[in-house]
Amino acid sequence: MNADPADEVSVMSRLICCFLKISAWFFFLAFAAHAATQDYYHGKVIRIVVGFSPGGAFDAYSRSLSRHMRKYLAGNPTITVENMPGAGSLIAANYLYKGASPDGLTIGNFIGSVLMGQILGQKGIEFDARKFEYVGAPARYYPVCLFSKASGINSLEHWLAAKTPVKMGGIGAGTSGDNTIKILRATLGLPIQLVSGYKGMAEIRLATEAGEVSGTCVGPRTVWQRNLENGDVTPVLQVTARPAPDFPKVPLAIDLAKSEEARKLIEVGVHNDNAIALTYALPPGTPEDLTATLRRAFTATMKDGEFAAELKKARLDVDPVAGDELEQIIIGSFKTDPAVLGKLKEIFSK
Repeated sequence: MNADPADEVSVMSRLICCFLKISAWFFFLAFAAHAATQDYYHGKVIRIVVGFSPGGAFDAYSRSLSRHMRKYLAGNPTITVENMPGAGSLIAANYLYKGASPDGLTIGNFIGSVLMGQILGQKGIEFDARKFEYVGAPARYYPVCLFSKASGINSLEHWLAAKTPVKMGGIGAGTSGDNTIKILRATLGLPIQLVSGYKGMAEIRLATEAGEVSGTCVGPRTVWQRNLENGDVTPVLQVTARPAPDFPKVPLAIDLAKSEEARKLIEVGVHNDNAIALTYALPPGTPEDLTATLRRAFTATMKDGEFAAELKKARLDVDPVAGDELEQIIIGSFKTDPAVLGKLKEIFSK
């Protein structure tokens, strides 16, 4: 029996009508979500929770960000900075994961090495690094080992020739500086006594000036810049994949590695950590539209001329890492060779 052409046309018309209604509904939902995001931040206050004390690079970046990022958020919200130092920013990272609401109003700023700490089995971690929503990082980290004039160490040769372990300041287990120092001690045999527990890099600088420690390993474009310019500290070793523009003749740690294992430990333990050092993230479960909005605002701020000028005046670089790139690096870190991870765990536990 042949179908009635009129019935076929009627069925097709109903299907098309149904399709158009569904399409319109999805468009309405998308428009409503967009409109909600556009109006969401009006009259709101966004907190940036910094895992370190005032006076260091993390604090400086966040305070500058708070002044300029609001321009790129509809509703021009107020952005405040709250310092939550402790355990090398682990307290702040744990708070962001467990205590902060996923409402797009709390941004955590902590050192990326605490995220690596989860992979390495660091104690005290109460988060899953794969579940944070990553906003971005304002700059990559280029660690260099600096020593005071009073220490008498003005070259790698002097450091290697030290008759007793050289005291170097650190912030806490799992932080980039501590991890870098421990890897150098293990892979290159450098004479080091790590003195850890300082609240931030500003405190380590003061301890170096007071003679409590001889120096540390840190991104130099921080609170150390004036000391470098005055010749009060000397860079003797870079722990980077390639020389930083400021120190073209300072040797690289990777070039001193005498085995493939040593090279791999430096690459995984330090180089891979450099891009995620200055991490900004949101709590797990933050809605996708709010995450995307904050990522766009962050990226726009990184290109803002006034923001760049302010950081240049503070002797800080702008060399941003996008949120999706941070996410890829961190997820990829969970696929590291178990043998390398085992050796790193051993090194970091000492």
